[in-house]
Amino acid sequence: MDNKPLNSEHDLLLLVSQGDEAAFARLFHTYHQRLGAFVYQLTGSLSMAEEIVQEVFIRIWEKRDKLSQVSHFHPYLYTTAKNYTFSFLKKLGRELEHKQQWEMTIAADTGNPYEESMDARYRRIIDQAIAELPAQRQRVYLLSRDEGLRQAEIAERMDISRETVKKHMVLALRAIRSYALTHPETNLLLLLFLPK
Repeated sequence: MDNKPLNSEHDLLLLVSQGDEAAFARLFHTYHQRLGAFVYQLTGSLSMAEEIVQEVFIRIWEKRDKLSQVSHFHPYLYTTAKNYTFSFLKKLGRELEHKQQWEMTIAADTGNPYEESMDARYRRIIDQAIAELPAQRQRVYLLSRDEGLRQAEIAERMDISRETVKKHMVLALRAIRSYALTHPETNLLLLLFLPK
């Protein structure tokens, strides 16, 4: 791309759609900080926001041939980022489900004192992580885990929307996972039982 000014964002998108790497770099530098702030609001994690922003722009580059058809890039970019972020957080939620299944398996096997002590330590760490959650998020998680309530039931009991319940649940799972990863005694267990 030469250095002459572009008449519009559409011109920039057209160049990117044609494989112009300099135009793509310009697009990235124009949006990455604002997009990072947006994703950070959804995740609460700076490192996660950085990772997601990078992945979103990689996907835009991989599908750059469609950019010539995009008339309003800002909403296109933010919708792409929001969808990817929610998929990313759902994956973290599935990872915690695997851990909970592992907890039940260990709890059912009482023949080995080592496994019992590992289970007790693991549960203590998870309980500590839950105790550090914000009050409303903690309540959402405990209503799900301890009372087995579905999202709709939690929403009704707490008088909040299902989307709010869902967001609290996903963020609670992420926070618990992050807390557990800071404890060496759980790291091996996470490596063994989380999906690759």
